[in-house]
Amino acid sequence: MSEKLVTIKEVVLKNNCPECYNNEGLRLIFKQKIIDTKLYRSTTSQMSHEIACKTCHNIIYPVKWTDDIERVFEYQKKAFVPQKSSIYLKKTSWIAIILAIIIAIAVILIVVYPNL
Repeated sequence: MSEKLVTIKEVVLKNNCPECYNNEGLRLIFKQKIIDTKLYRSTTSQMSHEIACKTCHNIIYPVKWTDDIERVFEYQKKAFVPQKSSIYLKKTSWIAIILAIIIAIAVILIVVYPNL
């Protein structure tokens, strides 16, 4: 089972970076958790976000956010629409379900048929 965070939306911010003071490098990245197994692939409702500077290659943690960055983050957070939570059954799941149904029908026929 693998769990990974997939980037759903990346927003370029025009604010100054608190580390290098460049105003063209900040990126707000929204990520959503996806679970992938042999039987299914699930998109969860678990979200994460981070602000990173592409100029100085630092992650800007909320402690260092300025009031301007905080306001832009809150606006983008309200405007962001995540993907719906879903489960996709893979081929092996469908094969297992069909085999279980066939076995159940066979057991019922074996139990009921001799009594007729």
